[in-house]
Amino acid sequence: MAEAADFQGTSASPARRWLRRTGALLAAAPVLAGLLQLPAAAPAQAASSGPVSVALDSLSPTAPADGDTLTVSGTVTNNGKQTVTGAHVGLRVGPMLDTRSEIDTVAQHSDDLQAGTGSEVGGKYEEKFAKLSPGVAEHFSISVPVNKLDLGDGGVYEFGVSLSGQTAAQPWEQVLGMKRTFLPWQPSEADTRTNTTFLWPLISTVHMTAKTGAGELQTPVFLNDDLAKELAPGGRLAQMVDLGKDLDVTWVIDPDLLASVDAMATGNYRLPGDGDNTTRGPKEHQAIAKQWLANLQKAVAGKEVVALPFGDPDLASLAHNGTSVTGSLSHLKDATDVAAITVKTVLHVTPTTDFAWPVEGAVDPSIMKVATSAGADHVIARSDSLQETAGLPYTPSAARPVGGGTTAVVSDARLSTAFKGDLTKAGSATLAVQEFLAQSLEVNAQTDKQRSIVVAPQRTPTASQAQAMAEAVKALEGGNWSESQDLSAAAKDKPDPNATTRIPSGSAYPSSLRSQELPRTAFEQIARTQDKLDSFQVILSDQSRVVTPFGRAINREMSTSWRGRNTEADSYRDGVERWLDDLADQVKLIDKSETKLSGRSATIPVTVQNNLVQPVGHLVLRLTSTMPTRLKIGGKAYYEQPVEISGGHSQSVKFTTSANANGRVTVIAQLYTQDGQKYGDAVTFDVKVTEITPTVMLVIGGGVLLLVLAGFRMYTQRKRAAARQAEDGGPGTAGGAPDQPGNPDAPADRLLEEPEESASSAGEDDREHPSDPAPDTAPESTDPSGTGERVDR
Repeated sequence: MAEAADFQGTSASPARRWLRRTGALLAAAPVLAGLLQLPAAAPAQAASSGPVSVALDSLSPTAPADGDTLTVSGTVTNNGKQTVTGAHVGLRVGPMLDTRSEIDTVAQHSDDLQAGTGSEVGGKYEEKFAKLSPGVAEHFSISVPVNKLDLGDGGVYEFGVSLSGQTAAQPWEQVLGMKRTFLPWQPSEADTRTNTTFLWPLISTVHMTAKTGAGELQTPVFLNDDLAKELAPGGRLAQMVDLGKDLDVTWVIDPDLLASVDAMATGNYRLPGDGDNTTRGPKEHQAIAKQWLANLQKAVAGKEVVALPFGDPDLASLAHNGTSVTGSLSHLKDATDVAAITVKTVLHVTPTTDFAWPVEGAVDPSIMKVATSAGADHVIARSDSLQETAGLPYTPSAARPVGGGTTAVVSDARLSTAFKGDLTKAGSATLAVQEFLAQSLEVNAQTDKQRSIVVAPQRTPTASQAQAMAEAVKALEGGNWSESQDLSAAAKDKPDPNATTRIPSGSAYPSSLRSQELPRTAFEQIARTQDKLDSFQVILSDQSRVVTPFGRAINREMSTSWRGRNTEADSYRDGVERWLDDLADQVKLIDKSETKLSGRSATIPVTVQNNLVQPVGHLVLRLTSTMPTRLKIGGKAYYEQPVEISGGHSQSVKFTTSANANGRVTVIAQLYTQDGQKYGDAVTFDVKVTEITPTVMLVIGGGVLLLVLAGFRMYTQRKRAAARQAEDGGPGTAGGAPDQPGNPDAPADRLLEEPEESASSAGEDDREHPSDPAPDTAPESTDPSGTGERVDR
């Protein structure tokens, strides 16, 4: 598939290759005929590596031109048990590789001794070692003029570095170690250059939570301080910007990363502390974030910037597990809408937002439908997903119209996956760069048709992977077979009419990718959180303080970065929902104990508390009697009153009640939003009705009247007795002995006089006299109230 040249339109170089291969086959025909009469050949032996490992640390220049000197350096290590003597490192130039599959084969068996790589360049272009002891690594560096390599026509040549020597067990010179790679050779400008688009992804994991401070700035709370490490000099994101600024690439950016760095740059971000406490982020990280943003702004100036939906949502997870959950697709639309605003605000450039990028470019009909549902007209797929089925002998252009006004921009799988794996060792990075350049040159040599090729590497390259990518892109820019092109231009190029446009079925989607997707339960939790947010925001006077941070947090819950991190993803979603519940609970009803109601009517107070920093409103408090025949609220079974409360305050709402019979009645207080949805938990309490009937009032009134009459009768009798004593001139006159208490002969009117107090008596107003009348109500107690409440009458 897409291997041989297009014979109807071959350029000079492909034509010569075809003639050379044909001549070689004709020359070999007699030999083959003779071999046919020989016994069947033995099966090919498995690839094997020698006792000496060869590491190719650098090859410069990576794509040499006429007049260049090629410098090859690396190390050789004796991994065997015997000393190698008479050793030397030599360079080998193998045959030209005519297909992309041949390049794959060489790359898969780069250290195979049985696959010979031509003869040594020889002469002085080698490095000798008297001996290589077991376990010892020796460095080598060889420089050779390119014209000594005897390269022919432009193309990809197999290139090897070998270690030859002998051991005591095998005392003859032999190849004991090999490393095979590629030498792209295009000495003159190609007749037709390939338009190459290289995507430069600026994406990270989720860093910000939904929590913000109560102040005007709403200081964000981060999950951890890992972002600062990526932004610091030498960090992954710092290197991505430093390397990308000098490259002609298309920047693909997650706006969430920009929002997170911008929040850090203000210096007000906070980090989790002990318990529910948070601590201020280090001050020095503010300068790091500011510098990174400044560097990025310069790097993207004049370059194409593609903004992914906010949070880089996992389109495949959404397509396979989320579309059946109501409201899931609306989050994708919201994430797309906010993307352009975020990028423009932070970077001061207007991004392109009509590209969707499923994980690893794997697509099926459901993914395509979801990817375009938010307005994206282009979907970045990959050629190992949308595979060629027409047997094209060349790699077609990236753009493929797939119907419905949608274009699949198919990236080349070999080029896009060239920089995966561990590239921290120089040898691995060098091989990756050479293989990438070899594949690119081979694509260009397939045909003289003008084509656009897209390279979409992994979303979050490591620092070492990014360095290898940058080296390869620089070599392309300096080569004679490729020209840089923006992604938008590649998407608009004329598509190849013979290229496949059929989207693979859902059953063809890789199981390894499907196993990493967010489950349906994740989208159900997201929907539940959104419902809670919808109910909460209607009561707020400033909805943006809550809707914005929680809306962005919900976008982050769908992020592609959660793949392979199920535990972290669950924890993040739980944290968002729990924090929203905590905020919503700040507006609540205060519990009430049993209330006692005496008489036919009274008012019952219910307290609503608002611990938020902003006022709330659009709330209705409903008080409901479970037994309206005994107790009515506002003249009916329930009554409602609107509620508006300032931030940090409580409000007591009073309800008029009327009792028809004695007994205990359960009353329910419940807050509702103005659209009739319950808000918060209900408060239930009992009202004990002790109504006083007219009969009871008559009995009490009669008793009071009898007491008054009895007191009047006693008073008149005493007055008469006193008058009789005065007429008889009895004791008690002036100069007589003082009357003694309890003396029956004492005059009756003295009993009505108040005894005098001496001038020295203290606390005159505080002393209670026997003749003082009893108070109407009991004195107020400072002790805590009992279980019952007395209501206002």
